[in-house]
Amino acid sequence: MAHTCRGTISLHGAFIHTEDTCNFTISNGGTQTFHLKASSEVERQRWVTALELAKAKAIRMMEEDDAEDELPKETEKNELQIALRALNSKLEDLTTCNDLIVKHGSALQRSLCELEQLSLGDSPDLHQKVKAVNERATLFRITANAMINACSDYLDLASSQGKRWQRALQYEHEQRMRLEEMVEQLAKQHSRLEAVARKEAKTQQAAAALVEQSKAHAALQPGNIVSDEDEEEFHDAVEDTQEFELEIPDFRHRHEGSTTSFSSELDTENDSGSEADTRHKHTRAVIVSMKGRAEMDTEIEKEIFEDAGDLPGSQQIVRRKRRMRIADKPNYSLNLWSIMKNCIGKELTKIPMPVNFNEPLSMLQRLTEDFEYSSILDKAAKCSDPHEQMAYVAAFTISSYSTTTTRTSKPFNPLLGESFECDRRDDYGWRAVSEQVSHHPPAVAQFTEGREWNMYQEFTMSSKFRGKYLNIIPLGITHLEFPKSGHHYTWRKVMTTVHNIIVGKLWIDQSGEMDIVNHTTKDNCHLKYYAYSYFSREPPRKVTGVVTDVEGKVHWVLSGHWDDRIEGAKVFESAGMMKGDKPVLETGPSVLLWKRVYPPPEAARYFHFTVLAAQMNEMEESVAPTDSRLRPDQRLMEDGRWDEANEMKLMLEEKQRLKRREKELEAEKAAAEGRPFVPHEPVWFRKERDPYTGNLIHMYKGNYWECKEAQQWNACPDIYV
Repeated sequence: MAHTCRGTISLHGAFIHTEDTCNFTISNGGTQTFHLKASSEVERQRWVTALELAKAKAIRMMEEDDAEDELPKETEKNELQIALRALNSKLEDLTTCNDLIVKHGSALQRSLCELEQLSLGDSPDLHQKVKAVNERATLFRITANAMINACSDYLDLASSQGKRWQRALQYEHEQRMRLEEMVEQLAKQHSRLEAVARKEAKTQQAAAALVEQSKAHAALQPGNIVSDEDEEEFHDAVEDTQEFELEIPDFRHRHEGSTTSFSSELDTENDSGSEADTRHKHTRAVIVSMKGRAEMDTEIEKEIFEDAGDLPGSQQIVRRKRRMRIADKPNYSLNLWSIMKNCIGKELTKIPMPVNFNEPLSMLQRLTEDFEYSSILDKAAKCSDPHEQMAYVAAFTISSYSTTTTRTSKPFNPLLGESFECDRRDDYGWRAVSEQVSHHPPAVAQFTEGREWNMYQEFTMSSKFRGKYLNIIPLGITHLEFPKSGHHYTWRKVMTTVHNIIVGKLWIDQSGEMDIVNHTTKDNCHLKYYAYSYFSREPPRKVTGVVTDVEGKVHWVLSGHWDDRIEGAKVFESAGMMKGDKPVLETGPSVLLWKRVYPPPEAARYFHFTVLAAQMNEMEESVAPTDSRLRPDQRLMEDGRWDEANEMKLMLEEKQRLKRREKELEAEKAAAEGRPFVPHEPVWFRKERDPYTGNLIHMYKGNYWECKEAQQWNACPDIYV
């Protein structure tokens, strides 16, 4: 189904799990779950088998609909075919009349010759011959009239159809000219708005500089010097503080119930991916913060690259030499509209995109890039204050979006069973394992172990292309745990929007609200990503947040921009003070929680990759045969052979479709024989019940690195060509 009612689950994107002998669940990846119970194990298996078959049929029907959408519309071809058939019929009539005229004309000519010979000899058969000539002359006249009528009909039909085609051609030409004018106007408006915005920014900067100069000049005037007698009247040093407003959500109602409130709250969300999140009530508060900033401890930064012995099995790690960039991408031209016009309204994972829109990384590798600023988690692990630790965790979640300002290319969709390992214990201090565990819907399971923290997630998403923009709504939940303190955090990523798909330069925005929950202490961090708008007073890419305890008391406030830096300040006083109808929170000086490391200027020539991104697809020895580094189309694209990469991509996708059809036939056969059908099973992950959200997710088995050491890859499927 292309569209579903609220509270339903699309069958083609459903996860079907069996729990015990009688119970099974149907979910869409985290936001909606149905718990069903059968009367017996046999009945449960019948239901599961029937649902799996229906899911396979729904996927097949959806793919057939997508294939039909790629072909020209039948309604557009019917009129042309009818007109061509009519013209062809008239042409056949003309050919028949022509043959009859030739035939009857020859017969009439022979009769006239015979009549001439008989008239010379006064033959007695003269009367019969004259009669025959008259008959043939009559047939010739009838045939000639039919020929004239057929020619007239053909001329009328051709004239009417010609005028109609001419009007249609003129209409199409006008539509194309109108579309070109509209696109040109949009581009001009976009450029004009950018110019106005730049001019306004320069004007504001100049005005601010002028105001500062005026203040400095006024402070130096003799009449403005404060005497000792008047000093007591100005003891409130407001110049050492700064004020701004912040929204504080009310979480108190969430903690009155059980500890499963987080999962129940997720289950009540609308799956439509709406930008407006109305789950919490908000209170506007005035933050009075002391000026100045306490920078991040540089000693901690040094420890990140000097201490690589805290992770199991990392006692004798030698730092390897890695590449710093990849080759420049070739300059290939592409008609964007010819591809985009048939993709409106489809799922992103269903669009047959050429590699020209991709970057030479898979989604597995792109998700691993989130750990580029893992030093924040190392810092958080050393925090004794749980609220300060929450602030650093929040800064880490924000840092994962920093590269999206320039990384507008689409990563490769992983094949079912594709995996990726990334061992960076020698420099960053962590190692990660990822695997594509589902294809319909697409889902990635990932596990990362750091020095004093572990993180795992099952990432799935919903995406729609709307012509002007593309919405990507993450559905999976990320887990972070610190074994020493026992703190366990969960959160879900915010919505990503890609703008200017058709006209103008591509740019990406993050918007929505994120709740980071500490399930051990019940603390919460509420982050708000402000959507960019020409009419908003807020600066672009702004993020604000508050860290609250179980009672709703604010302990930290966060502010910054997700593409540059995040600062945090501890709240010293939050009770009793009001400014109008808004509470006042006093904080200490800001602490730099995270600051982005920008890629070099020449990175634009190679997909705006950071150093870590450039090293993701670097070849390594002894990896699993399903590793993303070994994917041939992705490797061909990185080498600059895009035409070959497109051909290889089609071959890989066709091989994957054939395997799925084999699985569907096997499922149908198992249903006919009354035996259970075993769907695809991941190699490095298995389904388990998440104790924090109550959902079934794929958890890491814990045997990948042991299998790599022994080079035991027998369980890996054959997915590449």
